[in-house]
Parts: sequence; structure tokens; C-alpha cells
Amino acid sequence: MTTLETIEQLLNELTAAEKAQVLQWIARDLGEAFPGIENQPDVSGGEAVIVRTRIPVWLLVQARRLGTSEAELLRSYPALRAEDLANAWAYARMHREEIERQIVENEVA
Repeated sequence: MTTLETIEQLLNELTAAEKAQVLQWIARDLGEAFPGIENQPDVSGGEAVIVRTRIPVWLLVQARRLGTSEAELLRSYPALRAEDLANAWAYARMHREEIERQIVENEVA
């Protein structure tokens, strides 16, 4: 069995939350690469969003701060996947000021 096959087998045994944690580690290891996150001027005012969904990263970060679990987020937003959350958390860590500004702007609105 190859290393990748072993990893795939182990991943199949993990819960969604555990897989999200693994993805966070991988995303952190990849540095500035944020697969599944896009910023386009014509989509959600240029805010960072989850690809396929238009769900802003700041919204997920704020929900998490308010005590919403990853499992609850995945239930509330059926289009989201665990890997999307991992990518969102990684993006938010690397773009703290941007996310903070967007949270404040949207609280005031």
C-alpha cells in the first residue's frame, strides 16, 4: 500500500471535524494558497467568499466567535464542506485585519 493510499484509508475513519483540522494543518503548511476561497470584485463586493457558495469568510468567522460549531455551520449551510471551513479559517488567520474590518462593517450595516 502506498503512503497516499494509507492516508486515504485513515481519512475515511475521521469525523468531519477531524478532517477539517487536518485540512487546517495542510492549508497552514501550504502558506498563502487558499484553495476554495475567492475574491472577485463582482462577487459579494469583493469580499473573500467560499467558492460555489458566495458565503463570506467573515460571516463564518463571526459565527464561530459567537459559539457556532463547525458541525452546526455545516448543517446550516448545506453547500459547505469541511474543507471549506478549514480553508476559511486558514484564510482568516492570514488576513486578520481584512476579516476584522468586514465584521465591523457588517455589524454596523
